[in-house]
Amino acid sequence: MKIECLPDAEAVARRAASIIARTAREAVEARGRFFLATSGGTTPWRMLRLLADEDVPWADVHLFQVDERTAPEGHGDRNLTHLRESFLPHLPVQLGGLHPMPVDEGADLAIAASAYATILRAEVGEPPVLDLVHLGLGEDGHTASLVPDDPVLDVDSCEVAATEPYRGNRRLTLTFPAINRARSILWVVTGSGKGPALLRLQRGDRGIPAGRVRRDRALILTDSTASQASPTS
Repeated sequence: MKIECLPDAEAVARRAASIIARTAREAVEARGRFFLATSGGTTPWRMLRLLADEDVPWADVHLFQVDERTAPEGHGDRNLTHLRESFLPHLPVQLGGLHPMPVDEGADLAIAASAYATILRAEVGEPPVLDLVHLGLGEDGHTASLVPDDPVLDVDSCEVAATEPYRGNRRLTLTFPAINRARSILWVVTGSGKGPALLRLQRGDRGIPAGRVRRDRALILTDSTASQASPTS
């Protein structure tokens, strides 16, 4: 696992956008398409806005969601809402594919998880190997919607699963098998309060969900605030 500590969240967002753009170009040159899965968060929305201005072969990019909350279409809790506001309107051409998680209010989440896994396999392959998975880190050590003590942590037979309620919402999330199969993993960790969880992530502490993500293909981008309690400070 590699880590880069940058001055602030804006620098992290710019660096992340640059890395994703480069990875996209390399993937399209090597395999004809780029499969990206993104998480939510304030810095990631800025990252995506900056990414829209990068040199990327957008027509060959397929965008998936790492996780999503159950909420009505257009609700502020939905990561898709922010994708549509921060990213999609600024692209010079349409994506090759946008694949939102089917979590409209009232959806049967078991059926929705199975449907999204089917889409993932149909688009990416069997088994699906995403080119890059972007992850965030919660103060409690969660990543994606893989939260402490949720049964979803032990799902190993499928790529997508439904969670128990967490902070007011049930969610769909990529599982560890789907995340750990990715060719590269990009962590974006910014803001105060993340230091203890970041330190545990760096140490590979499997006592937090984030510590169960593979390390050999991972890069952490963090800012000086989040890294205060880490070995890089």
